Amino acid sequence: MRIAIPFFLTITLIFLATLSAHAVNLKSSEQHTETNLFSNNFSPSASLSNLNSTGNSTSVGSHEPSLHVGGAVRYNLLLTNYESGTSATDGQFTFDTWRINVVYDNPGGIGLNFEYRFYPTFGTHFIKQGWLDYSLSDQTELQLGVTQVPFGNLQYNSNSWWFSLAYYVGLEDDHDMGLKMTHTTDNFQLDLAYFYQPEPEGPPAQFGVGGSGRYSYDVIPDGNASLSERNQFNIRGAYLMDNGEFGASLQYGQLYSSALDQFDNRFAAAVHGSFSFGNFTVMPQFLYYSMDAVDDNGRDLSTVHMGAYGIPYEVSTEAWMATLGLSYSMDVNIGPVTNLTFYNDFSYMQNQVGEGSTWRATGDELTLDDNFESTVQNITGFLISAGPVFTYVDIAQGINQPWLTDHFGVGIGPGHEDLGLGDSDYNIRLNINIGFYF
Repeated sequence: MRIAIPFFLTITLIFLATLSAHAVNLKSSEQHTETNLFSNNFSPSASLSNLNSTGNSTSVGSHEPSLHVGGAVRYNLLLTNYESGTSATDGQFTFDTWRINVVYDNPGGIGLNFEYRFYPTFGTHFIKQGWLDYSLSDQTELQLGVTQVPFGNLQYNSNSWWFSLAYYVGLEDDHDMGLKMTHTTDNFQLDLAYFYQPEPEGPPAQFGVGGSGRYSYDVIPDGNASLSERNQFNIRGAYLMDNGEFGASLQYGQLYSSALDQFDNRFAAAVHGSFSFGNFTVMPQFLYYSMDAVDDNGRDLSTVHMGAYGIPYEVSTEAWMATLGLSYSMDVNIGPVTNLTFYNDFSYMQNQVGEGSTWRATGDELTLDDNFESTVQNITGFLISAGPVFTYVDIAQGINQPWLTDHFGVGIGPGHEDLGLGDSDYNIRLNINIGFYF
């Protein structure tokens, strides 16, 4: 059952050999001065999807290598109304993020896409993405390194600064270390990928792959569960239409227990779509995931620890989730403002851990009358586009949402009532994120 390091090295050697074999049949593509340079949101520090800024660049010609360097600076203003109510000190105005982006576009050769982020509020920094790319043909591209996991609606399953709930269980805009192939025809896109391990973490984690100082959520060792992700395979297919796409995704991977030197299974599947009707866009998605997780004593677990931004919390080992994103975009001419996009992102998560006595990743035993409580998240807001400045104004609402509570982290494992923390209240946060992208 174990897939050892030599397998990963073998795949890497095949990739390098493929580059050499295709060196005489290169793709003559146009330079991508705007692709993937300033894209990607950040939740609880998230932001900005698919921005088409140009950045600073040096270029010799349309079919010559070119270097593009840019980045972003973001500020965040928030006001909360959680279980304890609202007080004069609940608001915060923070220096959210700054980041550096580098894209080396190399038609006919090996290119580079790299992004590194700094989060002063969280006291951490880490790589978000960093891959080498090579086009085997006009239709097929390979990426090697820290690249996005092909699962669900891409690039995002949401419109807001917050993502959908899928992000908080590692199934939206996840990035891991591995090899990915994307093949696109006129009406179909196929993604195949193998990820040996999660992306490298930054402070406060230690060197390796087990810390929570990272951009996207992964299973991490903590409490009484010394678990980490290994050997993940992904396949994603989407039928392309004039107004969008409809597809399905499968993911299989392993959880490695360093305490037991044991591998167990994890699985996820989703059906998803993204459709545009004039200025309206609709993004439905339905997904299911499960993990065969054990603690350091070999007992079956109903939760694991997952972490990002340096802050871990418990996540249920089995759940299904339904999400729906709606948006309406309209061009305007209001001073520097050129576009307003209004949206609503809804997510519902139902845990499937069952009833009776169960062990948590913390090492604690919990007795349930039913499954863990469900989690609801709804984000209503709008995006203001004004030149290089993009501002998200969100009203985030949640029940058992781990970022929308006085008890941070509670919700997508045991809920408030499961843990005896009182009723699961309907919490609200007004969040304004202002970003300058260059």
